[in-house]
Parts: sequence; structure tokens; C-alpha cells
Amino acid sequence: MSSYPPSSPAQPTTLRQRLAGLRGPAVPPRPLDARALAALAANPGCGRRALLDGAGVDKNALATALGSPAAFGQSQFAIVRGNSFEAKVKGDGGAELLRLVHAHLDPAAEPPGAGAHVPDLTAAGPEGRSARTALALREATAAKAWTLLDHPMLALEVAGSPAYLEPDAVVVHPDGRWTVVEIKSFPMIDGAADAAKVGAAARQAAVYVLALEKTAGKLAGAEVGHTVLLVCPKDFSNLPTASPVDIRRERSVTRRQLDRLTRVEELAAALPEGISFDPATRTAEELVEAVSAVDAAYAPECLAACELAFHCRDRARTTGAVTALGRSVRGELGALTTVEEALAAASGAGCAEDPTAAALHRAARLRAEALESAAGVGA
Repeated sequence: MSSYPPSSPAQPTTLRQRLAGLRGPAVPPRPLDARALAALAANPGCGRRALLDGAGVDKNALATALGSPAAFGQSQFAIVRGNSFEAKVKGDGGAELLRLVHAHLDPAAEPPGAGAHVPDLTAAGPEGRSARTALALREATAAKAWTLLDHPMLALEVAGSPAYLEPDAVVVHPDGRWTVVEIKSFPMIDGAADAAKVGAAARQAAVYVLALEKTAGKLAGAEVGHTVLLVCPKDFSNLPTASPVDIRRERSVTRRQLDRLTRVEELAAALPEGISFDPATRTAEELVEAVSAVDAAYAPECLAACELAFHCRDRARTTGAVTALGRSVRGELGALTTVEEALAAASGAGCAEDPTAAALHRAARLRAEALESAAGVGA
């Protein structure tokens, strides 16, 4: 008779354990930030990015191991310049920052004075900091006084996985309104900044607003403003100036796109057992196989937003996928998903009942007739 106790039934693997196995048990998860969430919301059909971001996989290290590294992020000089400018804006207890918020967004309120609150948001871990931020927002709303929250921590559930976000600042007005402040180091020349950079900042701020709304919904008298304040250097100096940015459209689009994301547990459950994206324990061939097991939705816009974009582009080109030509082309071609199918349809070899194939064939005929006519005129 065995002296060992009977073995207990295997315990089901939790989602946390499953995601840890995907990135590598010894690898700490990479936190999701607002920039990553904005990029994820811009391409909600990409299950590959949703899973990798949800699992906290280091996509930069993964792309390097796959042989398709992508250079992302600011230069060290830009980071130092940005940190220096932010420190200047928030100096003296945030007096200048609060003055800008008052002047641009709430001029009818009592001006912020020396008694404006700047609560300490220190706590252990992102969960602790998020709870401390929620408490500070509650206290500031009840106090009905100007309050500056410096780098608060906000929580937002994305595809069933928690994300912790850290805006530059959140200001609580005396009337209980909460305003997100984005501090950027790019210049605002003659009162206007680069439109592309402002758009990117607005999409990031929309993510912060969505996270704040979760907390505001639990507090009486709290309201999240849909106009954020963008603070930048004035002209070519280091002096701060500001401009209000209405982010209602970006908020609506981001909310809708995040809601469309497939939940992380569904994506993880569809993967084979034992799969991992850990470059330290897997060969390049194994990583290619692992990445290929998750559907992607590549588009040229990914090159500016995702570390795996070059790998996905190479795969799209290898398979002749029309996604490599852009979302607009992909949308126009309907059921024709490869360049080979589109060329076949143009030559008349496509399905006659497919309206897209018929339209391509007609366009090819008209083009050929136009070229033949032009050649005849030239002769």
C-alpha cells in the first residue's frame, strides 16, 4: 500500500497564470500606457496586438528576436528636455499650471491661490497608487477647492485585462469638474502646434478621460471635462503656454474601438498549450510559429505605432495580402484578400457573380481601351 497521499485533481489554470506563461514566468509584465491603448484602439481587429499587450509581452524584445526590430520612443535628449519642461510647468506647487487651467478653462471661478492642494499620491504598486488616486479625487471633490494631482494612477479595463495609466496631471476645479492636462515638449508657435502631434495627444488624453469617468461615476458631484488642456513651450522658448483641446470625438471613437476588442482570455484560450513569446527561452523559429498562431490585422499605419509592424508587413507581403496596400484598398476589394486574387479578377478569371471582381474586370478593360486609344493618337 502506498504511503503517498492520493494525488489531487489538476487545478485549472487561471488567466493570470496563462498570461504569465505566454510572456515567460520570470518576465515581469510590461504595463499598458495611454499611447499603446490609443494605438490598440486604432486597430481593434488585431488580435495579435491585443493578446501581446494584454499579456504584458515586451514587443520590442520580441521583434528583435524575430529579426525585425523597430526603433520606437523618444531620443534621450527629447526625454530630458520634456522632463525639464514638465518640472518647470509644475514648479512652485503647480502655480503656473493651475493658472493656465483657470485662464483657459474656468475663468469665472475663483483664481487658484497659495492654498491649492497638491496631495501626496505615493503608494505601493499600481493597485495601491490607483486606490490612493481615487481617494484623493474623492477628497478634492468634497473640498470644493483647486487641487492638482501630479502623475495620478488611473485604472481601466481593456479586453478583460486591467491597465494602469499615468497622465501628466489631473486638476480638480472648485465645482467638482476634473480636467486632464497633457504636457508636451513640442512647441506651440503663434498659438498653434503641429496638427499630427496635437491629434496624438488628444487620443492619449481620451484614454485618460475614459479611465477617469469610471471613478467619477461613483462620486456625487464629480464630472470629467471633455476639454483637456494641452501645455507646450511657447514659440521657441521654454515658457509654457496652453490651448484647450476638445476630445469628445476621440473619446467616442476610442470607447467604441476598445469595446470591440476581443477579450484576452478568448485569444489565450485559442492558442496551443505550451506556446510562449519569451525570447529568452524560445528560438527564433519557435517565436515565429507562436506569433503566427495569433491573427493580425496589419495596415501601413501600424509602422508608426507597433513594434511588430515590420514583421507583420513582411508576412503580409510574403502571402500577398492586400492589407499591405492599406485599409482603404482592403475595404474596396471586399472578399478578394490577396493581390493574386485581385489580379485574377481584373483579368476576368474571377467569380462572375462577385460584384467586386466584375468591377475590377470592367476597370481593367476600360484602362486597356484608354491606353490603346492614347497609343493610336500618339501614332
